[in-house]
Amino acid sequence: MKYKNNMTFTIIFVVLQGKKKEGNAAKYVTRSQAVKDLQVSLPVFRKLCILKGVFPREPKKKVKGNHHSYYHLKDIMFLKHEPLLEKLRDMRTYERKVKKAMSKKNRDLAERLLTRKPTYTLDRLIQERWVLVGFKCFFFFLILACYFNALACADVPQFLELGFRYPKFVDALRDLDDCLSMVHLFAALPAVDRAVDGEKIPVKRVHHCRRLSHEWQAYITRTHKLRKTFVSVKGIYYQAEVEGQKITWLTPHALQQVLPEVDYRVLLTFLEFYETLLGFVNYKLYSSINVKYPPILDPRLEALAADLYALSRYFDASAQGSSLKITSGQQDGENLDESELRLAQLQQQLPSNEPGALMHLVEDAANEDEEDAETRECKNLFKNLKVYLSREVPRESLLFIIPAFGGTVSWEGEGAPFDESDQSITHQVVDRPTQGRKFLSRDYVQPQWIYDCVNARIILPTEKYMVGCVPPPHLSPFVDNEAEGHIPEYAEAIERLKAAERKEVLPLPGMGKEDLDDPHSILGIIDRAEAIEAAERKRKMSNLEKQYHEELKREVKGAVYKAPSSEIEGGEGDTEGDTGPDLDQITKDNASMSKVSMPRRKRKLYEAMEIGKERKQAYVHRLKERKKKIDEAKKSA
Repeated sequence: MKYKNNMTFTIIFVVLQGKKKEGNAAKYVTRSQAVKDLQVSLPVFRKLCILKGVFPREPKKKVKGNHHSYYHLKDIMFLKHEPLLEKLRDMRTYERKVKKAMSKKNRDLAERLLTRKPTYTLDRLIQERWVLVGFKCFFFFLILACYFNALACADVPQFLELGFRYPKFVDALRDLDDCLSMVHLFAALPAVDRAVDGEKIPVKRVHHCRRLSHEWQAYITRTHKLRKTFVSVKGIYYQAEVEGQKITWLTPHALQQVLPEVDYRVLLTFLEFYETLLGFVNYKLYSSINVKYPPILDPRLEALAADLYALSRYFDASAQGSSLKITSGQQDGENLDESELRLAQLQQQLPSNEPGALMHLVEDAANEDEEDAETRECKNLFKNLKVYLSREVPRESLLFIIPAFGGTVSWEGEGAPFDESDQSITHQVVDRPTQGRKFLSRDYVQPQWIYDCVNARIILPTEKYMVGCVPPPHLSPFVDNEAEGHIPEYAEAIERLKAAERKEVLPLPGMGKEDLDDPHSILGIIDRAEAIEAAERKRKMSNLEKQYHEELKREVKGAVYKAPSSEIEGGEGDTEGDTGPDLDQITKDNASMSKVSMPRRKRKLYEAMEIGKERKQAYVHRLKERKKKIDEAKKSA
């Protein structure tokens, strides 16, 4: 009887518990199951996943069907213990209280609740590390997170300097591509409260994005880290190199933005995280060059929308203050090292009536050893140029690019450092069909000249970029022409200009650079006729040697050698025209034999590679045909 009761209890327990889950059924849950487990709404779950970096997975076997999104169970448990989840629940409860008070027309209670709205920050999400090593380390990291979260509440969000989520600062720089593109996109929106798709874009967010983008551009300009730029239909692409990491971002054109029909709630959630990340990165970068963050700007220049110029003046003032501290510390110190002694000597060489010269000399002496060759090249590209911008050119882009490569720039409007009548201006950027008033002491160029000079790293001739002329094609620096198999004509012209500036000798068409190191190749270049004759003699000798070996083999076998009919009829002249076996056919046969012996998977991959090569060749052929038609049309015109 007792045995039967135990069996009955076991059966009931198994029925209530259900079948034990194993494999994918135990590791993955659907989105509806995750939302039910976390007890949140779908928009809150989506927001939490974006902020924490949790994304759907693709299990090998989808237990609930192919029409579901699956999440890993460990990710859901990770979200379940997130402190931000409690903050989002408190905000949901607060909204219900406000709605209830307003529906009961209790305005006093509603106003009191509006003054006590719960808020949250994302500083801890930037500081945390994704992977916790071992179960024993969990409580240690939990204590550290609580401690540093308390510090973050005390308005010290930069204490960790990206220590947890990004183990190194370089890891944070690798994630800046999408961050900068998103921040620059929202910075270009008009500063007007608007409701799009039921979601309001606050004006404060637009202004904050604009400030963050200008702070980033000011650092790149100050340290001369910009490397490439390209103007396209989508916008302007930039690429900078910060601490060995190449960062590429896209900024929209300064035009009226037409907002497309997308889910702006998702974009605003990403923007919320990216604003915090870029703020941390800017703090770290500004601290590395001894500049206080956040910067304090001139309100007059901010009102005139000259934020980038205001930031450059803030950098100058900060450098001047730091230089004065350095010189005062040198007078008090007794043991001066070599660098401090050099700065003291530079200070003695300065005239008394040039207070700003000390700042530039101190900067050059302090940064001379830290800058690499590429940074020095970019710093001195526009060193002796003084550029003036007309009102119709893209001012913000050129104000960012020209100082980043060592140039001095001004514009038409209030707050400019110098006006159009300055006689020391070397170039004026104009984007109009004609220019009425002209100064003979300067060159009038189109904006494309600035971008092409930056990509070529040389000062290009201005004849093709003059006002009213059709400029040459704007080539992308992000495309490898040799890998694509087609080198544009203007790219070859730029390479010749760069070689002439470096006083290099370029190889002739059909030869490589390695041929210039061979003295025989150089002699062949000098005397092309002798080289052709030597090649003909070498080919004849190889044919005669091959024929001699065949005769020896036949004599060993006892057979009589018979000359070919072409050789009997044509004599010696046809021997010269003997080209031997068809090398192309042999190559095709070997490729087909190796293709037959391949496994099916590798054979499919090889065929896909061949299709890609054929498409690339067809594209190059199409470009050449197009170029040929354009040249013929120009000749006929």
